[in-house]
Amino acid sequence: MAVPEAPADPADPARDPRPDAGRTGAPVRIVIENCAVATVDARDTEYASGHVVVAGNRIESVGPGPAPADLPGVIRRVDGTGHLLTPGLVNTHHHFYQWLTRGLAQDADLFDWLVALYPIWARIDEPMVYEAARGSLAMMARGGVTTAMDHHYVFPHGAGDLFGAEIRAARELGVRFSPTRGSMDLGTAQGGLPPDFAVETTEAALTATESAIDAHHDPSFDSMLRVGVAPCSPFSVSTELLRDAATLARRKGVRLHTHGSETVQEEQFCKETFGMAPTEYFESTGWLGDDVWMAHCVHLGDADIAAFARTGTGVAHCPSSNARLAAGTARVPDLLRAGVPVGLGVDGTASNESGELHTELRTALLVHRIAGGPDALGARQALRMGTYGGAQVLGRGAEIGSLEPGKLADLVLWRLDGIGHSTIADPVAALVLGAPAPITLSLVNGVPVVEDGRLTTADEEAIARAAGEQARRLARIAAT
Repeated sequence: MAVPEAPADPADPARDPRPDAGRTGAPVRIVIENCAVATVDARDTEYASGHVVVAGNRIESVGPGPAPADLPGVIRRVDGTGHLLTPGLVNTHHHFYQWLTRGLAQDADLFDWLVALYPIWARIDEPMVYEAARGSLAMMARGGVTTAMDHHYVFPHGAGDLFGAEIRAARELGVRFSPTRGSMDLGTAQGGLPPDFAVETTEAALTATESAIDAHHDPSFDSMLRVGVAPCSPFSVSTELLRDAATLARRKGVRLHTHGSETVQEEQFCKETFGMAPTEYFESTGWLGDDVWMAHCVHLGDADIAAFARTGTGVAHCPSSNARLAAGTARVPDLLRAGVPVGLGVDGTASNESGELHTELRTALLVHRIAGGPDALGARQALRMGTYGGAQVLGRGAEIGSLEPGKLADLVLWRLDGIGHSTIADPVAALVLGAPAPITLSLVNGVPVVEDGRLTTADEEAIARAAGEQARRLARIAAT
């Protein structure tokens, strides 16, 4: 087996891609000043006009007014007048491969949608997943995502290194990445929904998951790559796989992820098959805990919310996908009041065709006000879910998700003085309630990945062309 590359130390000047990095012997610094700053720290500290100093890949200082003029090693000063600086957005649930099957099964609920799409997804291969990952990551990065997550669980026989393909794409684009090695072991022959040649045996899934962790997982503070364990859902995996995957993850010290309580049909399935509701079933298999987060969690009762709060289990809230598939509205305000960690997720782009996370800030706020009234969710709560809440859910709250000295330099400078936002006095409200804000600068690990609304690490037109070619190729193969 090939020996995996040692994770690069982004703080090492020899590995720093910025001009003149390390040549003076002092830390290289980027200064952003004269902008509104929403730190999203524990006190929700904000500055009407403030600054952030980045040294290497860390935030060195945050405060009001301009930065000191005599800082050594400054390679760039950014005048943020008319802008808002926030932590980078953190996506907590996605399926990159679905970038190739957007716009299909437009009027279906989850189960009918899965029945329509599984036969297509069962034909994916490594080139398709690579281009789908590039498309998904590029779209999110252009919209302020600095940490992406993916849940890949479709592994057709002989399809190549699908997990490695998306890791390669994230590395190339420079996005911090939390891929989860998913799995399914219930094909149609065992009463599941996916075709038999798109699922694995229980043993094969566990073996491949452990190999993925051994090859790719980097637990360091600065890590650009954290791997998780993620059997797909209660109706596509066996109880044995679910239970043994939890044991494996804890033995390896990595996090656990799955879909949970997404639809009424799932609740009925669990009661009929296991004699208990989804949350009870998850707890019986070791799937509640502060190292676990679940996608959707739309249909939770009071006892379920109490169990999540008691165990520290996190939630990835995907409002657009839940609306697209008519799954319902998660009880997010109740989850937040109970102290449950909640982040935002794009979900797969076959059920959220935009593929963007920054628009989920607004969608979440609007959806919950429809259900719960004008004070159900505020703009700052939405921003917190999209930043620090997501970091908590991924187990990285000490490293990312807020603008604080010592944290990793993942941050976004949003332009708010243009036609879409200039008359909204509150910059956080402008970002959350207004039109999608242009991005002047996005840093991941202290390195620019977006400048003036364009990716710095990849050719967007080339990504669009290649993804389109692979989508058409998949459609041709699936039609045969």
